[in-house]
Order: sequence, then C-alpha cells, then structure tokens
Amino acid sequence: MRSTLYLFISLSLLVSCNKAGSSDAPSPGSGIGGSTARFTVSGNTLYTVSSTALQAYDISQSSNPKTGSKTPLGFGVETIFPFQNNLFIGTQTGMYIYDISQPGTPKSVGIYTHILSCDPVVVQGNYAYVTLRTGTNCRNQSVVTNSLDVIDISTIARPKLLHSYPMTNPHGLGVDGDLLFVGEGEYGLRVMDISDPTNVRELHYFQDTKTYDVIPTKKLLIVTGPDGIYQYSYADQKQLTLVSKMPVQP
Repeated sequence: MRSTLYLFISLSLLVSCNKAGSSDAPSPGSGIGGSTARFTVSGNTLYTVSSTALQAYDISQSSNPKTGSKTPLGFGVETIFPFQNNLFIGTQTGMYIYDISQPGTPKSVGIYTHILSCDPVVVQGNYAYVTLRTGTNCRNQSVVTNSLDVIDISTIARPKLLHSYPMTNPHGLGVDGDLLFVGEGEYGLRVMDISDPTNVRELHYFQDTKTYDVIPTKKLLIVTGPDGIYQYSYADQKQLTLVSKMPVQP
C-alpha cells in the first residue's frame, strides 16, 4: 500500500507543461518527487530505477517515448533524486551519483557507501541528506542504525560524510531552503534547521504526524501516511496547519 501512495504522489507531480493552453500533448519538463520515488524527469528524459539498474527513456515526443540506455547498478537500488545535472540514486549499500549532462548516457561520477540499510536521499546546494534505517525490506537485521547523514558533495567525485544524527526510524525526507523534513514512519515527523548544514538542529518533532515520505513545495508539505495523503502549510515555521487530507484504505 505504501508503494501505491508514493507512486500516486510522484505521478501527480512529475509533470510540467511548456505549452500552456495548447491542444498538443504536454512537453516534458523537470519533475518534483518524493525521496522514495523510483522515477524522475529531467529535461526530455525520464529515468526509472529497478532493483538493479537505471533505465532512460527519451520523452521529447510525449506521445511516443523511446527506450534509451540501461545502466547496471548492482543490487538493492531503491530511490532516485535529480539535482542539476546529476542523479542521486539511493541503494541499500550507498548513494550513487550519475552525471546526466549527456542525458542518453548517464556516467558514474561518485559514490558514498554505508552499511546495509534503507537509503532515501535528497540534495540541495553542496549537500546531500540521507536517512538510514533498519527494517525487513532492507535485509539488515543484525546492525541497528537509524540516522540522518549529512554529506558534503562540493567535490562530486568524492562525497564526504560531515555528520550523522541519530533518528528513531527515518523514512523519506524533503528539503526546502533552511528546512529539512524527516518522516519517522509510525513515530512522527521531524522538522530540522539546516541553515548551517554542518550543524543541523531539530526545530520541531510532531509525534502524532505519522509520515512515510514528504514533498515540500511553496510552503506546502505533502505527506504520505499510513491512512492517507495530507497537505500541511508550514508558512508558520512554528507549526504545521492541516490543509487537506485524502484518505486511502489500507
């Protein structure tokens, strides 16, 4: 059921129309997706990840997409996140960085490795934010690691861990300016101050807001939870204000 929620949100937001008011098919554009998304759009290319590979599709003609290159990635691939000319791919063993300046031929440019764990990732500026958690889907039962890792990607070929912050059971996350939102699954939602990425501070912890993934955009936070999809306003950074809810049957 959780994957259905993530897919719904990604499908809802992975569209932009460059021909507003035209009767022609929408032109491709950049996408907005959650940190647990398995596909994304950058320019005229759609990228998807399976558990072992990165697949590109040419969507310059939206009504006639064409299959492009397939890049093997190994095992345990989970998520994909675009930023500028790079894709950040979360896997159970690390974060892979691929240069997509040549869209049809993604090129590996960097990797950040960690212990076997679930690994959503978001990026802003020179920093990547990764959550690691234990869980049956991550094939990791012996090592207990639940954390938020802040990674310096100013040198893209050599990502460097700056700091690791303990979490309870982190899932998806999202970033907007000085704010980082971290879903703690059944344990709630954390709002972090990242105005200084080298010293992340917790602003709020909403324990009653069960959160699997988040998408912050224009002061609205889209949240997927166990029983539906929510929209919260964070115009007032001291509180979340519920705007709407779409119930989803488990």
